[in-house]
Amino acid sequence: MSSPPTKSLGKLDEKQRKALVSLLSDDDPVVHQTVRQKIVSYGPIASTWVSEHALSNDPILRRHAQEIMQFFARQDADTQLLAFCLNQGEDFDLEQGVLLLARTQYPKINIEAYGALLDGMAGELRERIDLSGDPGQILATMANYLFGEEKFVGDEVNFNDPQNSYINCVLDRRKGNHISLSVVYLLLARRLRLPVAGIGLPGHFVCRYQSSRYEIYIDPFRKGILLTKADCVKYVVQLRHRFDESCLAPLSSRRILLRICATLDQIYTHLRSPAQCERLRRYLVALAK
Repeated sequence: MSSPPTKSLGKLDEKQRKALVSLLSDDDPVVHQTVRQKIVSYGPIASTWVSEHALSNDPILRRHAQEIMQFFARQDADTQLLAFCLNQGEDFDLEQGVLLLARTQYPKINIEAYGALLDGMAGELRERIDLSGDPGQILATMANYLFGEEKFVGDEVNFNDPQNSYINCVLDRRKGNHISLSVVYLLLARRLRLPVAGIGLPGHFVCRYQSSRYEIYIDPFRKGILLTKADCVKYVVQLRHRFDESCLAPLSSRRILLRICATLDQIYTHLRSPAQCERLRRYLVALAK
C-alpha cells in the first residue's frame, strides 16, 4: 500500500487543487489513473481535498473520491498495525490485534462496536453458566449458544474467502475458518475468565480448556465439539506429520495473529493479489521480530 513520495504543497494553490480534483469526474481509465496518481502523490492531506466530493451527485466523481479516501484510510490503518506489532510483546491484547488487522482491509469499521458486541455475547453466556461448575457443562453451554443460537459455522464451501479471516466479517456473517472461529471463542472465554488457550495444530486450530483436573480440547470450526488429547494426536498423525508435545503448546497472541496473517497471505497468493500479499508480508515480518 505504498504511495509516491509526498510533494511540496506549495506547488498547488486552492484553485489548482480544485481543478485537479474536478478531473476525477472523468471516467476515462488513462485520465483517471494519471489524475489519481497526481493527487495521491501529495500524501494524506489530499484526502481532505476530495472529502467534499465523497457525497457528490456525480457517481463517477463520488466513486473516485471515496476510493482515494479509502486508500489513505487503509494506509493509516496499515501504519497503526505495524506500530502495534513492533511495539508489543508476545502476549499483547489479541482482540486489539485482530481488530487492527481488520481495519487494514475495512478502515471504516467501528472497533468499539465489535468490542461491545463481544461484551454482550459474554453477558448472555454469564447468565447461563455456573462458572464454578462442571467444565463439560460449561463448554456444552458455550457450544449451544455460539453454534446453535448464534449460528456460527465453519465455512467449508468457500474456505479461501478472505472474509473468513477478518474478525469483523466473522462476527457479521457468523462464518469463518478454524483460526478466526477459535479467536471468537477465545475472546469470549477470556471475558468469562475461563482457562482456555489457542492450540495451533498442524493444518488446524483448536482451543483447550485446562485446569488442574481437566484437559479438554474444543473445535470451534466443527460447532464446538469436544476432543481428547488422543483425538488431536490422531489428527496430526493422519496428516503424516510427526507428533510431539510442541503440537499442543498454547500459542501466544503474537503467534496467533502471525498465523492469521500467514493464512491470509496464502489466500491472497491463491487469488493472485500481489498488493495484498505485499501488505500481509510486512505484517509477518513485524510479527516475527
